[in-house]
This record gives sequence, structure tokens and C-alpha cells, in this order.
Amino acid sequence: MPLATGLISADQKGPPMRKTTHPAGTVHRMTVESGVLKDNLFGDPSARTVDVYVPAASDGAGLPLLVDLVGFSAGGPVHTNWVGFRENVPERIDRLIGEGQMPPVVVAFPDCFTRVGGNQYINSAATGRWADFLTTELLAAVEGRFGCGGTGRRGVFGKSSGGYGAIVHALDHADVWAAAACHSGDMAFELCYLPDMPDTLRALARAEGSPETWWKKFEAAPKTPEHSFKALNILAMAAHYDPDPDAFMGLRIPVTFDTCEVIAERWANWLAHDPLVKVERQADGLKRLKALYIDCGTSDQFNLVYGARRLHRRLDELGVAHRYEEFDDNHTGVDYRMDVSLPFLASALSN
Repeated sequence: MPLATGLISADQKGPPMRKTTHPAGTVHRMTVESGVLKDNLFGDPSARTVDVYVPAASDGAGLPLLVDLVGFSAGGPVHTNWVGFRENVPERIDRLIGEGQMPPVVVAFPDCFTRVGGNQYINSAATGRWADFLTTELLAAVEGRFGCGGTGRRGVFGKSSGGYGAIVHALDHADVWAAAACHSGDMAFELCYLPDMPDTLRALARAEGSPETWWKKFEAAPKTPEHSFKALNILAMAAHYDPDPDAFMGLRIPVTFDTCEVIAERWANWLAHDPLVKVERQADGLKRLKALYIDCGTSDQFNLVYGARRLHRRLDELGVAHRYEEFDDNHTGVDYRMDVSLPFLASALSN
């Protein structure tokens, strides 16, 4: 189903006002029926919507492929929907290509939303085999239909949880991806997650100390309860990093309920997924990438800039080529940073 750039739905009578006068690419909507996501613990659908941007005057054949991993609480199509006052991502790419800042590329926007509110894009006994879905089924479907991508011509990018997904995929699957961009990605877990544990415990205490009770109340509420994000985020991360298949939705947290002390075994399972830990044993894969981009705002309210600085320093020490930038902003509303990362990735993949 082809959608003109900026359309919200195929049957809308006329496109909203576009933010650029450059030729518009086309967004095609397809469905990928996943085998690896079937029978996941949450009962989430295995048929996943994927929007695919193809630039103007192209059918996609022979072009590099970029895959967009969105942040927590969102799904891929949020980046193709019309946005007031700002460009959506297809419009941004139209402009970047039209201005000659980047070569043409195909971009896939997979819907990876889950019952816990988002995705870290890794395999989990609770959330499902999302890394397998992205590196096998998604790529096969998109590349098979549009003739794009292929070995040495695939890149992955994202912000926040999507930035985490991008850097972890670069670490874990350097044989699949040839370029990656991590915007404000989760790392240095002791700085971005542990500070939220006390608030999470207080939220759980108001729900009989039970993740199950808290979650069922959250889902039954007529609107998202105020001040629920920290508990939601921590429980979601627990489902990704240290799931208990025998617990409700796999949920268990890595601290004691009464004193908020770290449970060493549980926390070790979380840390095994921290990019700062993974890079110590997987840096050689990163050296094979054509392009690696990392950035973060200096006022990031989740403390992510400190992890980004540590990763940048360690990559330098390990001899991993990369581009690192900081910018004067926080964690919110920073899609404009794609103006830097996307040309960098697209140029590398086009060579």
C-alpha cells in the first residue's frame, strides 16, 4: 500500500502540508508475518506492520537500506505519521536527499511495540526474539520486495531505546549490519536505571508490592497514570534483560523490595546487556563497520551522556573508528540530529 510522504492513512483525501518542497518519496506499508515472534510470553501479535520509505524517482532497487529503531513507548510508524510544525522522518530524508546532503536510501520503519511499552530490540524469553526478527525476517521481507540492502549495504539507527538497539545490534550482529548510529542510547546501566529503583519500589508498594498487580492496574486505567513512567520503564527493562519465564510477564526486578539493595545475580544479568560491558569482548565486530556514529545531549536527563563519553573513550582506546558528538540539548525532541547521522551512514553504505 503506497502512501505519499506525510500521509496518516491511505484513504485520506489530501496530504497535510508538507515541510519541504523537495520531491516526495513514497511510503509503502507492508506486513511481515513472523515465525520467531510466535508464542511470545506476552501474546503480542506476530504479524508486524513495516512502513518502507523509497525515495522519489526510484523503486528502491540497488539502494542501501537503513532500519529505524524508535525509542521506548513508540512504534515504527510514529516516524512516518504527519507531524505538526516539524518534519516527520520521510520528509526529513526527502529534504536531505533533495539538498544533496545524502545519497538516496530505502528506510524501513518496523513496528516493534510490545505489551511492556516498547522494545530494546534483543532476544528475550519474555518479550520475544526481536533481534532474530530484525536480522532475518524483516530484512528478508524488505530486501526481497524492494531489491535494496544486502551484505555491506545495511545500516541501523535509533534514539534512546532505539539507540541502544542500534549499538547492541552493531556489537552483536556486525555480520549483518555495516553501519550504525546511536542517538542518546541506554548505557552505563548503573547511571540510567539504578536511580529509578526507589521510585519503582514506591510505586509497587502501592500495588501490594506486586509487579502483576501494578501492571494490571496500569493496563486497566482509563488513561496513563501520572508519574508511572519510571516503574513502567524499569519493569520493561527487567522483561528484556533478566526475564523470569515463570513470573507474570517475566517480571522481576534486580533489587530487594524492602531495602532497595542490588541483588548481585539479578543485576549481573542486566549488566551483561550494557554496551559498556559488551564492548570489552565484542569490539572486533565494530571494527568491521563502514560507519559508526554516537551522540548524546549534554543535558540528557537520564544521565546517558556519561555512558556515551565512556563508550567514546573506550572505543578510542580499542582502536574502533567512530564519529562521536555531543550537543547542547537534553533527551527530548532531538530528531534533528538525524541531519548529521543519516548522511554519514548513507554515504558510507553507498561506497
